[in-house]
Amino acid sequence: MSVVRPLDRYVFTEFWKIFIATALGFPLLLIVFDVTDNLDKYLAKNLPASNIALSYLYGLPESMFLILPAAVLFATVFSIGAFTRHSEITAAKASGISFYRFIAPIFLGAVIASASGLVLGELAPRATKRKLDLLESQTISSMSQRYNFAYSADAGRVYKVQTLHVQGESIDGMTIERRGKGPSYPSYIVAANQAVYRDTRGWKLLSGTMHVLTDSLTNITYAFDSLRDRRFVERPKDLMLTPKAPADMDFRELGQFIQAMERSGADVNELRVERMLKIVIPITSIVILMFAASLATSTQRGGAAYGIGLSLGTTVIFMFLIQVTKALGGNGLVSPELAAWMPSILFGVMGAILFARVRT
Repeated sequence: MSVVRPLDRYVFTEFWKIFIATALGFPLLLIVFDVTDNLDKYLAKNLPASNIALSYLYGLPESMFLILPAAVLFATVFSIGAFTRHSEITAAKASGISFYRFIAPIFLGAVIASASGLVLGELAPRATKRKLDLLESQTISSMSQRYNFAYSADAGRVYKVQTLHVQGESIDGMTIERRGKGPSYPSYIVAANQAVYRDTRGWKLLSGTMHVLTDSLTNITYAFDSLRDRRFVERPKDLMLTPKAPADMDFRELGQFIQAMERSGADVNELRVERMLKIVIPITSIVILMFAASLATSTQRGGAAYGIGLSLGTTVIFMFLIQVTKALGGNGLVSPELAAWMPSILFGVMGAILFARVRT
């Protein structure tokens, strides 16, 4: 006997049609608004039409990553609501199929959405960087100097700079950190009193030390008068670029950036919340399913209007709780990781209670 029944395919298809329409529809609607507001700016910069179109394509992963839980919510509410209004769930129960078994394909859809969200969360920072390159929208400060900043570079490296002199093409006080994975790929910290830039040869670090950390107990230290770092290829004006936001880094890059900032004594609670949200937001799709499935059985009371109100209301409340818990975690009132999970835990508990009370 086949595990997948025609009814399963029907339920999954109905859920998936609404899910795809929502997951793509909302980002496309945002694109329409953005084009309306910014097209004149892009044309004033003489950007090719192909660059503008591609930039919106590269912007889709970030938009879809944020909208996936809401897409699961809408798809669950409207698909189960339609099954309820058309008495399809009642007919299934009369045939010996429980409510839980009936919505099993929807649960599978939510799992797929969560997995897709985890993938999109890793792709979005790279796609967003490409989008900014196409639009030439990374801003460079008009100042000729920059003080006390950290710059997240490629290969998990973080530059911490005391003073950058753009016109003089030099740096006073610099540290380069890279997080390793063990003896075969060790962590290292390079600290230099000064660095000078030569256009054809890159940066030369002057008067410093290099610490190679093969494990937690071993620290091999080298002193140098001058050192060339072949990976340090950023030009002085590149270091003036607007620093990456947490949304512009993937989970691993943000973790390395946080560790480097912690070693410099910076407050990283808010960054830790943002990093955990990269996992929490996709997983929330499964949590939202239990909550929405329970309430969706009552959408026959108000039809589509009730479904829209329920979906929008739940989305607004969830986003509000995310902002509240981000503030709690950022201020250190609760663990940043716990703060990121709190809205999902709350909705999960409520969803489990409601789910258990549904007539099966």
